[in-house]
Amino acid sequence: MKRYAIIGFGCAGYSAAKAIRTREKEGEIHVFEATREAPANPMLTTYLASGRITDDAAHPFGSNLEQIGRELGLTVHSGVRVHRVDAARKAVVLKDGKMEFDKLLLATGAQAFCPPLPGLPDRRVMVMRTMADARGLHDYLNSRSVERAVVVGASMVGIKVAELLWRRGIETTVADAAPFLFPLAAFENVARFLEGQVAAQGVRFLWNVAARRVLPHGLELADGTLVKADLICLCIGTRANTKLAENEVVINRAIVVDNHMATSVPGIYAAGDCCEGTELQSGQTMIIGLWANAKKQGETAGVNMVGGDARYEGNILHNITHFMGLDFIGLGDTRRRGKSVSWGDMRRGNYIQAVLGADGKIQCANILGNLTAAGVLKNHMYKELSGEANAFGPVEAALLERSGVPAAFVRQLGGE
Repeated sequence: MKRYAIIGFGCAGYSAAKAIRTREKEGEIHVFEATREAPANPMLTTYLASGRITDDAAHPFGSNLEQIGRELGLTVHSGVRVHRVDAARKAVVLKDGKMEFDKLLLATGAQAFCPPLPGLPDRRVMVMRTMADARGLHDYLNSRSVERAVVVGASMVGIKVAELLWRRGIETTVADAAPFLFPLAAFENVARFLEGQVAAQGVRFLWNVAARRVLPHGLELADGTLVKADLICLCIGTRANTKLAENEVVINRAIVVDNHMATSVPGIYAAGDCCEGTELQSGQTMIIGLWANAKKQGETAGVNMVGGDARYEGNILHNITHFMGLDFIGLGDTRRRGKSVSWGDMRRGNYIQAVLGADGKIQCANILGNLTAAGVLKNHMYKELSGEANAFGPVEAALLERSGVPAAFVRQLGGE
């Protein structure tokens, strides 16, 4: 009987376990999850922290880890921290022993990046990545008076944290070393519009400045600015959790895998935010921190761990967020160059801006408000990358037109 081991049980780990059990009814599947937390969606942390959703709603596969284990026939080692992976001996090394495996999945995810600022640690300084982070912020806000706060990082998470604080009547400042909001996902003119809408509600933005040190009464920035704050939330990205596999498999910024999700060591796979994937437009490997990406990578790894031949070819960069009544969707890397085209009115919440390459293909796009158009354009970009015709099909064109996009602009986006 084969023994499968999965380290980390977020979306990727769960998806792999389900794929294995669907195809392998008898094998042992051992899951090691240090946090005792059922798989949770990191993009729902701010909703949990604000009390807008329940704990159950933040866990799409169920909030009871042991129950999930029973349903999938898993041996769940909850609260057990893996010390390291011994690839040569095909063993998971624990504090008080080891367990050998036939196939292993590394699904250790990523953790919030916390720079080594002078003045840390400090109980006023928090990050936002896990459900524990969300509960911690919720409890902090409900146990003391917070009048002023600073969010470091105008990221997708950072802007949601700023909204959470603003809704509680807290004087909120957002500081970032970048020149504007969402610099890899948003065109500058779109970012400035979003910034203006949020600033009009009373949130202050400080650009091109990093954090320098934490002080008893606030945060000092690199240019000497002092932002007084009772709470500091660091939302400046994540780092892949790769420590368990160091010196065992090849690692760049994250664990290197092929399109079967196999690492450099036979029998060891990786999926989710701890590994790299192919960004289809550039062909380069990078960390693509998306829920859908983790799900597909986990499924692919699970199928191949039981001897299948599934492939994950990659993804394009895409982001979607909703804050302060605004819907923003970014597709592709906005650093790509070409002809810029746009339609709609940002103020009315139905706007599309795209960059078209010399071949007429969509290189990147920003959409405000029109979720239907966002879905159509994302799928169309995948089709273009696979070599299909540029022009929209009749169903795609009809969906865009029904969402308010004029036929002439639809044809322009389709490369006609």
